[in-house]
Amino acid sequence: MMIRWLCDALRVRGKFDLLLVFLFGAGFAALPVFALTPSLWGFAAASAVSYAADEALHHRAPTFVRRLSMLQVDRTMRFAVRTLMLLALAQRMDAPRAVLAVGLALFCAHFAMVMLYSAVHHAIRRRRTLPVLVRSLDMSEAGIPQRPPTLLYRRHLRKMLHLDLPAHAGLLAALASGTWYPAYLGYALTGGLAVGAVLALLLQLGRARRMPRREEVISEVNRQLAGHRPEVALYFSFAAVSRDFMYQVNMWIETLEQLDRRPLIILREHPSFQNLSRTSVPVLCVPKADDLAELELPDVRVVLYPGNAGKNVHMLRVAEAKHVFIGHGDSDKLASSNRVSKVYDEIWVAGRAGRDRYQRVRHAISDEAIVEVGRPQLSPIRLHEDHTPGPLPVVLYAPTWEGWSDDDCHTSLIPMGVPLVEKLLAENVRVVYKPHPLTGKRSREAAAADRAIRALLSADNEQRDAERAEAAVEAARPRLKEIQARLDELAGRHGGDLVQQTGDARVPDPGNAAEWRELHAEWHELFRESRGPVRHSVILKQLPTLYECFNQADILISDVSSVVADFVAGLKPYVLTNAQDLPDEDFRAAYTTAGGAYLLDRDCTRLPEILRSVREPRHDPMAARRRTLKEYVLGPDSPTSMTRFNAAVEALAAKAEAERAEYETAATDGARPRDLVFPQQRTDSPGPAEHVDDPAPGPGSARSDRPVPAANA
Repeated sequence: MMIRWLCDALRVRGKFDLLLVFLFGAGFAALPVFALTPSLWGFAAASAVSYAADEALHHRAPTFVRRLSMLQVDRTMRFAVRTLMLLALAQRMDAPRAVLAVGLALFCAHFAMVMLYSAVHHAIRRRRTLPVLVRSLDMSEAGIPQRPPTLLYRRHLRKMLHLDLPAHAGLLAALASGTWYPAYLGYALTGGLAVGAVLALLLQLGRARRMPRREEVISEVNRQLAGHRPEVALYFSFAAVSRDFMYQVNMWIETLEQLDRRPLIILREHPSFQNLSRTSVPVLCVPKADDLAELELPDVRVVLYPGNAGKNVHMLRVAEAKHVFIGHGDSDKLASSNRVSKVYDEIWVAGRAGRDRYQRVRHAISDEAIVEVGRPQLSPIRLHEDHTPGPLPVVLYAPTWEGWSDDDCHTSLIPMGVPLVEKLLAENVRVVYKPHPLTGKRSREAAAADRAIRALLSADNEQRDAERAEAAVEAARPRLKEIQARLDELAGRHGGDLVQQTGDARVPDPGNAAEWRELHAEWHELFRESRGPVRHSVILKQLPTLYECFNQADILISDVSSVVADFVAGLKPYVLTNAQDLPDEDFRAAYTTAGGAYLLDRDCTRLPEILRSVREPRHDPMAARRRTLKEYVLGPDSPTSMTRFNAAVEALAAKAEAERAEYETAATDGARPRDLVFPQQRTDSPGPAEHVDDPAPGPGSARSDRPVPAANA
């Protein structure tokens, strides 16, 4: 218990990281003691420990390191303290005044070089900015220079500070031998390397000055867009936390690639661009609204929004396009039927359940604005009848996160997550634990429960042929890394900064899609085989995918979330947590997806009986309900979801084109048609004066009269 408390307090993951923290602290605490004693070998050992522990903590416990910086004990301060203690040791051991003076001057000059290097590096980064980041369009004519070499550019502060090592080693060697040539040699190496690094980076600053101007970049992007002529845009923004929300976009990529009309993806934050999955669809990342307004998209007829965010207003103002909220999964949460959706022309849901949810805000959302299109991305999910069970039942535990507020908190992690996993382990099943990407972002209790569950699964894995399993994981690791590196390259996340990735952007090779699918399949097969059929797994990254986890599971345990609605597609048994112990009838009435679920009470007393549906497939009383629920939640199997989604795009695009043609005809004739209604335009008996005083905008203009709630502005 004490170790867990210390790990939580210091923001480290486990015992080894905690040991590193103590070594780090002990090393630095020992430096002044050994310097003043003086003890040369004690100081050398403490210095080596402090160097090694510091570097290891940067890799293993970045949160702890950030906390040190908040306390003004940043990396530069730590290096300065170590250097000061070394000079104190030399003075206590009666080193010549010349050695001390030169050393002091050298170390001061070294820190000056570090500051100069950082200033030049900042200047390069400031110049290496683009108004638009691009993927899957040919930007070879943009004239974007290459990024400085990785040796000079990445982790520059760490590298520059570590140039003090020759001087430190030389002075320690001189103190040990009593001859001072090693000290002067070390000083020369540190000074020469620091000056050489600064000069090399100054040459790169000259190259950075040749970056194209903002107007040139936007002009080249518009030239490429004119060649592509996108007709459908997917628009996404989620402020500073967009990295954690990129699953909302990635789930729609394959659907976009299969549309009959030419698609485009527009992102508003750099983390979104960095974490976007591989796609042949052209991608633009435009952080500033002014730059977005200068992009020429005259052929875009439909704009799709997977999330509600304040920056959506920058695209919603375009009246020539139709705007559609497609969401990122059908859920029984209140956010899935939000009155904010009133700003869109249409709301696309998977099935009848999605339409019925909006009855809650029927005074704000009309039934005509809701279109049922299915869930095209669920095609990789295999049906229950095609599933082959393993030696142990596989339970996928996929709790949702704690939400933005306590009122929207549906996670089972806090009230029952740990005891649930403990009872699952007692039932001798294999657990695949996949928490929501945002778990623990708002609630410390959720973060603590998440860590406790991981620790339980790790400890139980030690009892499950650990030695053989670890050997298999290590044997598969090199190939998994190799595949991941190639997948990153195919996704456009190769080496270099975002600017260089834009400069290297080209129209994708059609053969890359087949290679991507083959590598994905190989990665999942290797991962599955290396983990074996009995050991638990904790899934935190993009791979393996959620739907691959569905395919491996015999049963799902989850909370009220879109994960449950998607899992219904496979018709496998699933469990909803009822942490508040509501009566079954009330719970099912409140949450649509509970209609085909087994309900698990807070104390998990029903768990053994629920697992019978997996161990004894004939004992599955909810099977018939799941089949009925699937069509209600996700729509019919025929026509396919992709067919329905594509038809909805075509219908809305045709409507936008017809309205635009009518509008242009009216503008040419010098009159505005009375029956042409734009979104949120008044239609209640307008007087003649209104049509005279409110002339129609030109075909290339944009209206900004869409109402947007102040909370999202």
